Amino acid sequence: MSYDGILIINKEKGYTSNDVVSVLRGILRMKKIGHSGTLDPEATGVLPVCLGKATKTVGLLTERDKEYSAVARLGVTTDTEDMTGKVLSEKVVPEGSEPGIEAVKDAFLSFKGKYEQIPPMYSAKKVNGKKLYELAREGITVERKPCTVEIREIVIKSYAYPFVAFDVSCGKGTYIRSLIRDAGEKLGIGAAMESLERTRVSEYTIDEALRLKQVEKLVLEGKIEGYIKSTESVFSSLPSITVRGRSEGLLKNGNTFSVPESLKNGKYRVHTSDGAFAAVYSVKNGQAKPVKMFL
Repeated sequence: MSYDGILIINKEKGYTSNDVVSVLRGILRMKKIGHSGTLDPEATGVLPVCLGKATKTVGLLTERDKEYSAVARLGVTTDTEDMTGKVLSEKVVPEGSEPGIEAVKDAFLSFKGKYEQIPPMYSAKKVNGKKLYELAREGITVERKPCTVEIREIVIKSYAYPFVAFDVSCGKGTYIRSLIRDAGEKLGIGAAMESLERTRVSEYTIDEALRLKQVEKLVLEGKIEGYIKSTESVFSSLPSITVRGRSEGLLKNGNTFSVPESLKNGKYRVHTSDGAFAAVYSVKNGQAKPVKMFL
């Protein structure tokens, strides 16, 4: 059987994102599966997996906002920027001389908004066609250009030196490991990531995410379809229009069609006359042009 839609996985420690896809191909007995938004093997949490026709949305989901719960360890730096890596430095802070809560808050919150972040060497970002982690494993360190990222919100939940627990909401391309590294540098004692859980990707949250064993059980019980989000759910924030007649014929062939000029410019979910989700179109000055087709 083949499925179309979004399955929200709660990725467990030890799995790569590609591991999850591989396991799901076996459980669901289908090949057309892709994940959106890589999580480190030691990180846990929300990993939207696209099935069938929904694989067309992989790139779109990767671009969406995300939320994380993380723990930083102050006073240490590593080559991976988390505690799985080789320790590069450890700073002994005498008892009573630890940074205060206000200093910690100031350091982390100073990155709220847009800032230029240098990606970690151990990451999937490519330089000259090669992934950085591949170079790092060869012992090669290259200069990385900073990327503009956006931290929407940071909330410090608890602090007991050396651990800082916090929640963060951010835009695409943000590395929480690197945010922690930068906050550690700001404090002057270094920092590395102790743990990370992704709690939200776009509108998909940890509360609705399934572990792989749960997916396997639901498939055996014949109940998994009730847990697969529609492909259309990826675009739930967009207004929708329904087309009929000649425009519906043009839509089904992926062609441009006319809409009332009173319709505001922007992207729309487009439905056929029978209510089926067909595509995402961009409307400008009375003309609708295809962005993504899902028929």
